[in-house]
Amino acid sequence: MTAAKKDIRAYSSEELQEFFKVQGDKAFRGKQVYQWLWNKGIHQFDKMTNLSKETRAFLDEHFTINHIAVDQQQRSKDGTIKNAIQLFDGRVVESVLIPVKDRTTACVSSQVGCSLDCKFCATAKLDRMRNLKIDEIFDQVVAIDHQSKAYFNRPLSNIVFMGMGEPLMNYNNVLGAIEKITSPSGLGMSPKRITLSTSGLPKLIKKMADDGVQFNLAVSLHTAIQETREQIMPFAKNFPLLDLLDSLKYWHEKTGKIVTYEYVVWEGINDNMEHIRALVDFCKQVPSKVNLIEYNAIGEDAFRQARPEIINQYMEFLSASHITATVRRSRGKDIDAACGQLANKNKQNT
Repeated sequence: MTAAKKDIRAYSSEELQEFFKVQGDKAFRGKQVYQWLWNKGIHQFDKMTNLSKETRAFLDEHFTINHIAVDQQQRSKDGTIKNAIQLFDGRVVESVLIPVKDRTTACVSSQVGCSLDCKFCATAKLDRMRNLKIDEIFDQVVAIDHQSKAYFNRPLSNIVFMGMGEPLMNYNNVLGAIEKITSPSGLGMSPKRITLSTSGLPKLIKKMADDGVQFNLAVSLHTAIQETREQIMPFAKNFPLLDLLDSLKYWHEKTGKIVTYEYVVWEGINDNMEHIRALVDFCKQVPSKVNLIEYNAIGEDAFRQARPEIINQYMEFLSASHITATVRRSRGKDIDAACGQLANKNKQNT
């Protein structure tokens, strides 16, 4: 029985250099292969044109590259592109390219399904099948960069970890992928153009701060009242707002970066002055800004977009308290590509 080929992207640059030395070749061949894999995002050995045909054939004989495939693509009337991404084991996740006037943003997934149970999110209805690997996260960015150049004639400018899954529940692989994306030997993107969005896991937020990350942090907050948060995000029973706030203070002290709060206002849930005042008080505890996000329906009757005048009230009180706030209009709603809508409707997830 023939042993399965190993995925060459599981090896570091140093390991590849040592591999070639053992084969009687030059160590720099390993650097060349690593550059093709992570700097150029190449998935086929025969495209590594500065290697001899013999070397390429040898690599193809002994290794594989388990890359993703864009299995299905949908385009919104606003230009947003949603991709159904097929993984090497047949499972499917979704990623989104979001174009605006001066930039294109990749919204990437970190898990097949999700580990958490937010009631307003379509992805949370899916079972968590597994974490994505470093290369699977990296490949989403490469694919969307290609789409950005093809459809909008400019390279990808920003990345948000706001797709399927809770990024901090796949901590090592998400940070490993970001390292590949930002490294000069990888894609060389600035970490300042990357935002990781979490539902709020205090210990892991502190760990990120201790690990000295350079990217931006967004927290899916939606209410600064613990009882309400537990109702709409049941996992929050184990992660009280006081603990979350403590971790965000720690984050700011360590990194010097402000926190962005993502906040949807729903009718009958958080559309009153009690919630507005609680949010203002919460924001005053650590330097922050607020994105008030348009709700994207997922068929849950309990969640309905609040009236415009309530959104205006939020904006007025935040502004009066000198807290930066914006209203973010959703894009890609007509193809279920907006925040909270990613649910693999067109593909099996098993």
